[in-house]
Amino acid sequence: MEISRSPALLRFGPYEIRPSTQELFKHGLRIKLPPQAFQVLQILLERQGQLVTREELQRALWPGDTFVDFDHGLNNAVRRIRDVLSDSAEAPRYIETLPRLGYRFVGQKAEVPAVTTTVVEARAEENDGNAPGVVQSRGPGNSRRGWGLAVAALVLFLAAAGLSAVRFRDRLFGVDRPPEIHSIAVLPLANLSGDPSQDYFAEGMTDELITALAQNRSLRVISRTSAMQYKGASRPLSEIARALGVDGILEGSVSRTANHVHINLQLIYAPTETHVWANSYDRDLNRALALPEELSQTIASQAKIASTPAARKRDVNPQAHDAYLQGRYLWFAENYAESRKYFEKAIQLQPDYSPAWSGLADSLTALGVVGVAPAREITEPGESAARNAVKVDDSFAAAHNSMAAVYFFLKWDWNRAEAESRRSLELDADYAEGHHLHSYILFAMNRVEESLEEQKKSTQIDPFERPWALGNAYLMMRQYDAAITELRMRVEAQSQNVSVRYILSDAYDFKGMEQESVRELEEATRLDKGESAAAGIRLTYERGGRKAIKESLLNDLRTRSRREYVSPFEFAQAYASLGKKDEALDELENAYREHSPLMVYLQHPSFDTLHAEPRYHALVAKMGMPPAY
Repeated sequence: MEISRSPALLRFGPYEIRPSTQELFKHGLRIKLPPQAFQVLQILLERQGQLVTREELQRALWPGDTFVDFDHGLNNAVRRIRDVLSDSAEAPRYIETLPRLGYRFVGQKAEVPAVTTTVVEARAEENDGNAPGVVQSRGPGNSRRGWGLAVAALVLFLAAAGLSAVRFRDRLFGVDRPPEIHSIAVLPLANLSGDPSQDYFAEGMTDELITALAQNRSLRVISRTSAMQYKGASRPLSEIARALGVDGILEGSVSRTANHVHINLQLIYAPTETHVWANSYDRDLNRALALPEELSQTIASQAKIASTPAARKRDVNPQAHDAYLQGRYLWFAENYAESRKYFEKAIQLQPDYSPAWSGLADSLTALGVVGVAPAREITEPGESAARNAVKVDDSFAAAHNSMAAVYFFLKWDWNRAEAESRRSLELDADYAEGHHLHSYILFAMNRVEESLEEQKKSTQIDPFERPWALGNAYLMMRQYDAAITELRMRVEAQSQNVSVRYILSDAYDFKGMEQESVRELEEATRLDKGESAAAGIRLTYERGGRKAIKESLLNDLRTRSRREYVSPFEFAQAYASLGKKDEALDELENAYREHSPLMVYLQHPSFDTLHAEPRYHALVAKMGMPPAY
């Protein structure tokens, strides 16, 4: 008798792979996956959570004597894996790409112990009556025992046959099992009010549904901006689900007239486009405020996952909530000055409304960060608003993030900024905005590796909110090759994003790739300001090179400063780019004296030419920053 063990099964989510037969199953149904793609998946699974480099995969799958286009082959294999797993590179559930390095399996796997089987072999010519594996019939007792074993074997055979028949039937005809949904995207609710001015309400309800659902840790919820790109899209739901890496889609519409709200919703299991649940709700405006929390409980039930206890109810004035939604709508459109007015209106209607205070603090801080308002106008009201947000609701993650932003940009208090940022992330670990701010804080403290990891988390949670942010993080770390690779990838996916192209132009400039830098600057200007402005960039470059463009940008700042506020920090960057060290240092000292929020970027690569200057060292010391040089 010999003992043999079948290889262990590897399971993750609804999937199972069988290494011995190189088969992949989902819910028991086999899915086709090419051999090389299967081998890549198996290697990544076996090294769960670890980086598997491209070189390791090449050695394992494409030996040195194999003449193939390795990059194309590996990229194609990973793409096939993601297709069958409904995964995505932007929001990975299973396969994470580490640019230029390799891949990592980030899902949860389980190994199923190998099945032990006994193989009995008996050859008549070798059996002497005592050989193991052969039952001898010697007397009545042995006979009865042999009969009992035979009956037991027959029962087991019939049971196994019956189970196999059931499984065969299930595979042939399907099983009427309610699908389990582990990840979901809330598509932008359509505004059916017939009034475009109500778009803010439809987007606000979408945002609040996402927020309520995200409280459930058993359900992965796609971020607002990732879902918002499909506003008004007519693509098949299964295609949208694959792009977002989810198995559930919640879609619907909202119609509002005066104080009445009508909402239609349906939950769809995307792989089969099966309707799981649908319902309509008619509410007055006051009762509609509680609808997102109510729906999060219902959807958790329909998705067959454990629900999270409903959040503590707070009394909210419907008009205050409406003003807040308008403020956030304008905030997301980067119209910070207008958003401030609606947040102030919400506070007037309900002084104990934490989201409105948080929104007001964010709008004020943003005005300083984008350099259109001096610190003296925003610091005191911004700090007051953030403190009120925390005081009203200490459990509100966004309130602590607003407080962290005030400490960071307006107060230059790195330790308190980090403490508030950590508190925000303790309350909501999936808060992309919180990880993004935390990354900036850590960079200012010269904890650059931690800073990079925080930005990676933010980008993974919400890759569409700031597609430029990870590339910018690499740039700030002086990893220009990585920055260029990341930003070029973003350009391919979002070619119309102006910020991505501006930062890519900077990365090329710092790398010394002048023509590439100008090309990206020209394209960014075309998208931002039109063909005429882009043509001006090209003509200026042809006449005087990259230096002429930088001088032109400095002149533009001077012109703009005659009609509106421009931070001295922006002038400092322009002078530094031209190698005018004294002028750059003069403007940095001016920015320090007026407490410009932009001074948190004092150790940006723009000022690397100043590292040998005592005046620059003195500024870094006065800012309380650990030197990055």
